Amino acid sequence: MKHVILSFVFLSVFFSTTRNYAEPLLKKESIFPLQEKHVHSSSIVECSNGDLLVCWFYGSGERTADDVRIQGSRLRNGSTQWETVFEMADTPGFADCNPVLFVDSANRLWLFWVTVLAQRWQESILKYRISDDYLGAGAPQWTWQDIITLKPGDIFEKTVRDGFAELADEPLWAEYALPYYKNIITASADAAKRQTGWMTRIHPFVLPSGRILLPLYSDGYCLGLVAISDDDGKSWRASAPMVGYGLNQPSIVQKQDGSLLAYMRNEGTASKRVPVSTSVDNGETWSYAVDSDIPNPGSSLEVIQIHSGSWLMIYNDTEEGRHRLAAALSDDEGKTWKWHRYIARSAKGVKSFSYPSVIQSRDKLIHLTYSYDDGENETIRYAVFNLDWLREK
Repeated sequence: MKHVILSFVFLSVFFSTTRNYAEPLLKKESIFPLQEKHVHSSSIVECSNGDLLVCWFYGSGERTADDVRIQGSRLRNGSTQWETVFEMADTPGFADCNPVLFVDSANRLWLFWVTVLAQRWQESILKYRISDDYLGAGAPQWTWQDIITLKPGDIFEKTVRDGFAELADEPLWAEYALPYYKNIITASADAAKRQTGWMTRIHPFVLPSGRILLPLYSDGYCLGLVAISDDDGKSWRASAPMVGYGLNQPSIVQKQDGSLLAYMRNEGTASKRVPVSTSVDNGETWSYAVDSDIPNPGSSLEVIQIHSGSWLMIYNDTEEGRHRLAAALSDDEGKTWKWHRYIARSAKGVKSFSYPSVIQSRDKLIHLTYSYDDGENETIRYAVFNLDWLREK
């Protein structure tokens, strides 16, 4: 299949990302033209000079397609034109998926992603690259690459066992089939399974202390945890797991009292609601997940705290389908989401808008990228809006 990504996309009648808008604003464009191959799971960051850098994975499929690689593009501060698409990472013969970008306190750029072994998500290897030179044209100049090895210990098994003892029993049961949770408890005792298959999706969260929390999830367990670093990423260790039925892809935000909430994707349970887990010890341990009243169709979401202190969530606000992508704002730490507007929507089954990645830039604009599928072709879309647009009736 011919690679059809064009060298650049001119964003007509667009704008400078540093301009302040007094009027309600929502702008949307594709980073590159619609094309036949699969493009998915983007991540966006603002660079120190105000540029926007975006990455995603590209190939003829996902874990079962060995041509999948990580690509990227850049929108210069003040420009209306995305750079030519460039390669960010590729492990020949293996699928590279779920990239996440992060700029640390020293203004180094990090790229986290997974390389899938044996075409199985649960065999994924967690990798990262670091760049000190990423403001020039084209791909960043990488100065370091390694893998992140985690060693969840006996607390993993204990937390899983205790968690499922506390949660209500699942509705399905048969004499010839162990209940779901018993299989997960058995797998949690296997050290090899515990140490592999942890995958990225959402931006890292940095605590006031400088501790970095990298949200992770496992399709083998359908549980979450975080990789913790207290030395600026030189070393990483595993938190205790987030336990519940069908948990994936945690997104972390912090309350004024210092506690952390992880909002997660619901991986197919009957409630069709966003599960939430809480940590009161800076991410070391997490409560057993409980359902919020926020709908979720089995799709990724992201929550961030913006400059005003309010929380912003980008998500699919349906129980079935990814045909609506919404922005919601809370000024009471997630108790209520008083403002709600659609970034994109279509009739069910016609188009898909999913896997948002969202930031607020220094000029207080909200920038996000998301996967877009029109039923035949795909691209990564970029949107920017201000709070006047979100609060507008």
